[in-house]
Amino acid sequence: MALSSSPLAAVMLMMAFSAAAAADVPSPPQNCTRTCGSVSVPYPFGVGPARCYRPGFNLTCDTSGQGTPRLLLGDGTLQVAEISIYNSTVHVIHNGDIKVDAVGNGMFSGVLSDDDGPYSLSFGNELVVVGCNVYATLHEKNTDAIISGCASFCPDDVVMMYALLAATTTLETLLNSTARKYCDGMVCCQAAIAQTRQNLPGSVQIKWLRPNHKVDEPGPRSRVFVAEKAWFDQKLVYDGLMADPPSKDAMSVPILLDWAVVDEERPPSNEDSTSLGCTRKEALKVCKSKKSACSSTGRGRLCYCQNGYEGNPYIADGCQDIDECDLPAKDIECYGECTNTQGSFECRLGSGAGVILFILTIFFMVQKIKHQRAKKLRHKFFEQNRGQLLQQLVAQRADIAERMIIALEELEKATNNFDKSRELGGGGHGTVYKGILSDLHVVAIKKPKVVVQKEIDEFINEVAILSQVNHRNVVKLYGCCLETEVPMLVYEFVSNGTLYDHLHSRSLSWGHRLRIAVETTKSLAYLHLSVSIPIIHRDIKSVNILLDDTLTAKVADFGASRYIPVEQSGVTTMVQGTIGYLDPMYFYTSRLTYKSDVYSFGVILVELLTRKKPFSYMSSEGDSLVAKFVTLLAEGTLLQILDPQVIEEGGIEVEEVAKLAVTCVKLNEEDRPTMRLVEMTLDGLQTSMDHIVDGQVVGEFEKGDIAINPPSTNSAERNNDDSTRQYSLVEEFMLSARCPR
Repeated sequence: MALSSSPLAAVMLMMAFSAAAAADVPSPPQNCTRTCGSVSVPYPFGVGPARCYRPGFNLTCDTSGQGTPRLLLGDGTLQVAEISIYNSTVHVIHNGDIKVDAVGNGMFSGVLSDDDGPYSLSFGNELVVVGCNVYATLHEKNTDAIISGCASFCPDDVVMMYALLAATTTLETLLNSTARKYCDGMVCCQAAIAQTRQNLPGSVQIKWLRPNHKVDEPGPRSRVFVAEKAWFDQKLVYDGLMADPPSKDAMSVPILLDWAVVDEERPPSNEDSTSLGCTRKEALKVCKSKKSACSSTGRGRLCYCQNGYEGNPYIADGCQDIDECDLPAKDIECYGECTNTQGSFECRLGSGAGVILFILTIFFMVQKIKHQRAKKLRHKFFEQNRGQLLQQLVAQRADIAERMIIALEELEKATNNFDKSRELGGGGHGTVYKGILSDLHVVAIKKPKVVVQKEIDEFINEVAILSQVNHRNVVKLYGCCLETEVPMLVYEFVSNGTLYDHLHSRSLSWGHRLRIAVETTKSLAYLHLSVSIPIIHRDIKSVNILLDDTLTAKVADFGASRYIPVEQSGVTTMVQGTIGYLDPMYFYTSRLTYKSDVYSFGVILVELLTRKKPFSYMSSEGDSLVAKFVTLLAEGTLLQILDPQVIEEGGIEVEEVAKLAVTCVKLNEEDRPTMRLVEMTLDGLQTSMDHIVDGQVVGEFEKGDIAINPPSTNSAERNNDDSTRQYSLVEEFMLSARCPR
């Protein structure tokens, strides 16, 4: 007992172990082929007689072809591209996809046919599916457990993210773009394969998501692959698989296999799969180099060289000392005199100057590491915030490509590191800062507080829309920053607040109100009719109309906006907007149309005429602002609700604006005018203002000349009383509900 606990006993035990290992080590196999073509064949692999390899590691060198000899796994089912002793992996090439029958059943065969063999599927592979409206699952061998699965879709009309590029590119071009790194479920999908006890995939099942699927219907044929990760992230592979028929190169699928030495006498049990150690007998039998170590896996034993050594641990003297002093200084962190030792090295500083140099070097290394980490984090946020999609978008527009994406460093300089004194305002969703860019442009920087996927989607939507809009009455977007967890937008600085501020907290003349209304209609009519892909704003309200120093209107906040294909009049979408301004028909049907913006603008006209807040006003009868306005105009008593300043300063055009507002907020959207007609009507009223006598509004109202038009005899229209009552019910319901935004 005393001997076994002493240092001498430990040394003696190590000597005995080394002696036993030396006695147990056979000579490396002689006269064996160690290369085939350009591929090296290290032991325990081998070509030729059985003595040249361990059981299960036999390879075949095929020289029958006219080209370079091919190294084949086992009896020739798979081509071997590379063997790694260090990683215990084999790169193989599988020709073609996984074959499935007419009902979608197939087997992952011809790769891992031997359950007790040395090979298993590496965790470095993934499931890849190509096709339209198809769902594929991969099951573990000999069980029904699903170890991977994904779905690939081909919608009839391209979703909004792809519609951003509809004016300049096609879906096929988008799918084949080099900027696209990962497949996201459109025409193709990718999924990780879960690790199992034995890592042996088995059956494959394909299910088509359309009940009347036909094998020959348009689109790429449904194909399923198990392939090494990153294989499908290459443009040539995309192009090859989308072709009909697919190219030969694209159908050469790389697969990564793990391998381990299987002990024929005592194969490892399932319980061994979590153990990292080997018994002494197992280590001596498998690991032949004196400087090697052994570990156990669920399939067998693995050998590796000890720290400070490299080479092949499966042959005698295969692990050789690494001369660390020949390595670059950054790899060994020695900035003095380096001396190599067996399995390690020594580093000595030569002088006081060396110590100072060492300290300075460490300091700069720490700074460099911090810089690299910050750079990686910015890159991570850039990808997380859909930066690749935005890069692809701006690449189509040479006039905005150079300035659209702004670096975080530029915004930090512009705002003095987002100093509190630069804050312009904020709310529950974030803060707006004033900044000056390096080109001396004064900008407003919108910095949200929290990251929500829905808000990131709105952000990308707003960038996409504003990058294609150029109108004097739409706020100008300078660019955006994607290098922070929450993306930021950079707008032109509009210095004079919002229409809401001026209307409800300051004084705004009737002339300015009418002009602002005209400018707002010009911008909305432009969005509806003049851009390449028409846009519905979806959140028109006085808070989203900014005013500059000359009180010129600038429409802002396009986060909720939607593209509408030219051939369509509307889309069905989730209800989004602001209570009080929201179109009731859109609220009830989820059908968003151009007339939804017309309704919201009609509410703004009512707000300009009454100087009352649509989202909070409630009459003594329980009516909303719009319902009350419609009722009073019908009764000829609109003076009760008009702003006194409008009565004092306005002329006969107030009557026309009131009538126009009521027409815009009609419940039946077909009865509302287009935004272009609203623009022309208001533009004509503004032009004629100089020829109207001031103060005429009171006289006209006192004479009872202002009244709503008589009801139409058309059966589709209701009488005024019914319409007014219906309005009250709709508005009451809307005010009691909670709508997103």
